[in-house]
Amino acid sequence: MGSFSIWHWIIVLAIVLLLFGRGKIPELMGDVAKGIKSFKKGMSDEDENQTASNAQPTTTKTVDHKADEVK
Repeated sequence: MGSFSIWHWIIVLAIVLLLFGRGKIPELMGDVAKGIKSFKKGMSDEDENQTASNAQPTTTKTVDHKADEVK
């Protein structure tokens, strides 16, 4: 009862083959890689947008104020 019999291992192996059959793991890893690339692209686009908005000159307004003369 401490270890599995050969039949248990055969059933486990069959289930693993059904779930992860030939070619499914590389497809899964390819999808993960595409997700990472799109994430990095999104982050770099965000950085470029922030840099572009910071590079635009801002106009400053000045207010000329004259103190009232004391009478």
